[in-house]
Amino acid sequence: MRNKWVFPAVAALAGLATVAGCRELKAQGEPLQLCRYKKVFADDFNDLSVSKSNNERTRWSAHTPWNGDFGDAQFIDPIDIFADPEKNAPFIVKDGILKIRARKHDNGKWTSGLISSADPTTAGFALMYGYFEARMKLPPGPGVWPAFWLNANNPKDDKTPSVEIDVLEYYGQFPDGFHSVWHIWDKTDPKKNRGGEIVTSVPSGSLNESFHTYGVDVTKEWVVFYLDRREIGRTPTPPEHTKPLMILVNLALGSGWPIDKTPNPSDLLVDYVYAFAPDETKRDAVCKE
Repeated sequence: MRNKWVFPAVAALAGLATVAGCRELKAQGEPLQLCRYKKVFADDFNDLSVSKSNNERTRWSAHTPWNGDFGDAQFIDPIDIFADPEKNAPFIVKDGILKIRARKHDNGKWTSGLISSADPTTAGFALMYGYFEARMKLPPGPGVWPAFWLNANNPKDDKTPSVEIDVLEYYGQFPDGFHSVWHIWDKTDPKKNRGGEIVTSVPSGSLNESFHTYGVDVTKEWVVFYLDRREIGRTPTPPEHTKPLMILVNLALGSGWPIDKTPNPSDLLVDYVYAFAPDETKRDAVCKE
């Protein structure tokens, strides 16, 4: 995920998905046919498995494989779990929930956390086609910038175009909606970068008040976005999608919006992160809602 101001020219609105309701969020759209898939990756956060950057040893790395921070909070390494995690660590696991904490320190600097399912060697989890989902409760307040996203698991020196899919990108400045975004990054000619987004409207503050699932189904033909397993929009799968996709979750700050009124601390709560591959033996199954 990149700062939204880096690439505004291609963030053309591709559609508008509105979720009905007053305070209660009830997603509309066609339901996901999850019975046609098999689970191939799961973290229910019953323990903490995050390293600095080694997905051969842990499920997650604490940095992007290209080691690129973004936003106004520094992504830091996991702190010794035997320390006081509630006070110090960007990653806190308790009662099956991962808490990614953004915290302002006495020196005025903010720190936060990011987890990636692959490391710079491409070790770890990535999937070419399938359904990816996270169940999360988003932090309230201006300046927060949480995201659940996918990125091509390219070797670090690979110069072919890279596909990025932001399943959820949320700006706390605007609590009545979230963005689903796609980018194609051309590493040899930035003028060829392109992408688009879908904006989903929700009752103001509803994403901060309760957990919801955010998902995307990546097929050879379509990239289909879901809220609470109901479709909110789609875009044709770009031809540049030639590499498996890794999973990333983070709590960043800023993205061009001020953070002087951001709550300290701010917590992104993650119940689980799953990935499902198509099950060819059940491709025509009809799922019960």
